[in-house]
Amino acid sequence: MVLIFLRSLVFNVLFYLLLVCWLIIAIPTFLMPRWAILGIAKCWARSSIWLLRVICNTRVEFRGTDKIPKGPLIVASKHQSMWETFALMPLFAEPLYILKRDLTWIPFFGWYLIKANMIGIDRDAGARSLKDMARRAAEAVRRGRQLIIFPEGTRRPVDAEPHYKSGIGMIYVDCGVTCLPVALNSGLFWPRRTFMRYPGTLVVEFLDPLPPGLSRKEFNTRIATGIEDATNRLVEAARREQAQLFGRVKSSAPAKG
Repeated sequence: MVLIFLRSLVFNVLFYLLLVCWLIIAIPTFLMPRWAILGIAKCWARSSIWLLRVICNTRVEFRGTDKIPKGPLIVASKHQSMWETFALMPLFAEPLYILKRDLTWIPFFGWYLIKANMIGIDRDAGARSLKDMARRAAEAVRRGRQLIIFPEGTRRPVDAEPHYKSGIGMIYVDCGVTCLPVALNSGLFWPRRTFMRYPGTLVVEFLDPLPPGLSRKEFNTRIATGIEDATNRLVEAARREQAQLFGRVKSSAPAKG
């Protein structure tokens, strides 16, 4: 575990240095079309995934990429870690995120989010903010973008009780496009609220797409069931691998808060 601690420390230092480098490289994109900043963001994501493998021996496996449709799309992903907030970007032509409006106030980083036309929302505004978010997301998706959204709204620790928000169903109905569910086990390798990064095989699995036209109730049920069943399977497989690596199963009890 000492070696894992040292590798995690080195990775985190290099990860943020790498981010600063890409922020500087991206400065000319302020004078360029949106595709330029999205291209830089994808390069940052790929380089961070590479760094995680080289430093922490965390391999990444994407399964079911052949199921990714072309064109307008909703990508509904399980959210266990910061990792998927950037690592899914390279797989889509025009990725779009819904994020806290406060992030757009961060110098350079936030300005790039605005340049990329990401959707910032005020979480304290209640139902009015939710309706505005759904409208803006639907407009962007219908123009050809791929909305990457986390139906639970925030990161959930491995083994935490799932808590899917109603907003995903509203967006799905308003957009009228295919939804691609995504399961993963990233929380065992990049846990929240700690700088530790663990070795093993981080798996992202794209599930069978859900066609447009489902009722909101049926959609919400199918998205939650599909993602949770697949995620539980991926987590258990990763735990068996970690048991071999560490000689025991690493604890991942739900965190409070």
